[in-house]
Amino acid sequence: MFNNLSLSRRQLLGVTAASLAATIGTPGFSLAAATNGLNLGIQLYSLRGYKVDEALKHAKSLGFTHVEFYSGMLGTNASKEEIASIKKQVSDLGLTISAHGVNGFNKNADANRAIFEFAKTAGIGTLSADPDPDSFASLDELVKEFDIKVAIHNHGPRHRYNKALDVLHAIEGHDERIGACADLGHYIRSGEKPVEVIRAFKGRLYGIHLKDFATMEDNAKGVILGAGHLNCLEVFQALKNVGFPADGALSLEYEENESNPLDDIRQCAAVAREALAKM
Repeated sequence: MFNNLSLSRRQLLGVTAASLAATIGTPGFSLAAATNGLNLGIQLYSLRGYKVDEALKHAKSLGFTHVEFYSGMLGTNASKEEIASIKKQVSDLGLTISAHGVNGFNKNADANRAIFEFAKTAGIGTLSADPDPDSFASLDELVKEFDIKVAIHNHGPRHRYNKALDVLHAIEGHDERIGACADLGHYIRSGEKPVEVIRAFKGRLYGIHLKDFATMEDNAKGVILGAGHLNCLEVFQALKNVGFPADGALSLEYEENESNPLDDIRQCAAVAREALAKM
């Protein structure tokens, strides 16, 4: 690659940075291989205005490597044939399913088991969840049997899992495969700082919903990453510091502009990838 083997360290770093910048500008490029295991994916709810086949193609064209499904695009009651069809579409596009949710769990052990059976068939290793307090005895057994993680998702103010401490109290004493899917945007709405939330969940953090809000209050407006209270570089560094697992679901989620979100999502992804490149 280099004709002059005596390049100084500064020159070499300059060439490397320029090469990376040019590569990032390539349409459809993904930084997954260059980011020490932090695979930037997308929660498909961000693309809910499209049919599932269109949404998957958009996810690919936007440069994502991983997709997190929700029931609107792949229901937990889907038939084996439907699941197989979705898995083929995902595979044909070179994508990976990172997680599925947000799923409800309750004291009905059979209903809970059906969701785990679905996840096993679909090859999904993490279920983001909003579990009822009386579901945990069932979940303890199911995560052991299926070796599938349950990651509790927060929904902001007035939700039972409003603060990080609410999630930590809920998982205390339960199987280590029951942890957190931290929606950083909703934690911002709850008045909590994303990096502090990540640190609090060290060892039990299995998912991230990467989004930003303009203000740290309930009725805040969703904004492009970095335009509010989310610092992507600090978030990614914190994830590395707490040992965010290689199979953890790091999902960009953008809830604004449902009918035409592609340009906004592209801007969000660019901000995230710039931060990843700095790592």
